[in-house]
Amino acid sequence: MRYPQGGGLTPGRQAFRERIRLEAAERFAAGASNAQVAKDLRVSVRSVQRWRRFWHDAGTEGLRSAGPVSRPKLSEALFTVLEQELAKGPVAHGWPDQTWTLARIKTLIGRRFHKSMTLSAIAQMLHRHGFSHQVPARRAIERDEEAVAGWVKEAWPQVEGPWRCSTPGCASKTKPASR
Repeated sequence: MRYPQGGGLTPGRQAFRERIRLEAAERFAAGASNAQVAKDLRVSVRSVQRWRRFWHDAGTEGLRSAGPVSRPKLSEALFTVLEQELAKGPVAHGWPDQTWTLARIKTLIGRRFHKSMTLSAIAQMLHRHGFSHQVPARRAIERDEEAVAGWVKEAWPQVEGPWRCSTPGCASKTKPASR
C-alpha cells in the first residue's frame, strides 16, 4: 500500500499489521481458503493471495515485518540540535519576524545539517516529536479594526472579483468561447 506525501506506518500500526499476517499464516496451515481468510481478517483477497505466496515460499518468517522502509533523515541527536536551533527563534537565523514556517525550517535544516527534506516530511517529523501547528490565541495589539473594516468593504471586492459572469456562457468544451 502506498502512502501519500512519503508517509508511513507508526511502529504500533506496523506491529498490528504483522499480527494480522501471522494470523493468516495460521489459517493457511489449517487449510483455509483465501476468500475465507480475507473475510475473517477483514482484508482484501489480493492481500491474502500475496501473503499466501510469501508464506508458501518462506514460511511464517516470510510474513514478518522487515522494519521501517527507510531511516529518518535526522537522527535523534540531530533532531535535538534542531530543537535547540528552533528555540533560538527565526530572528536569530536571519528572518525578519518570529514565525517559523516549514519552508524556513527546511532552509535551516539545509544550512545546519546539509540535508534536504520535503516540506511534508518536515511536517511529519515535527508532528512525531510533539510539535503542532500554532495559531495565535488572540489578535495583535497593533491591529486597527477600522482599517480592516475599510479594506474589507473597499479593496476586497476588487480583489475577489465577481462570482458569476454577467453574460450567459456555454459549458461545451468544443466552442472556442469556452476556452
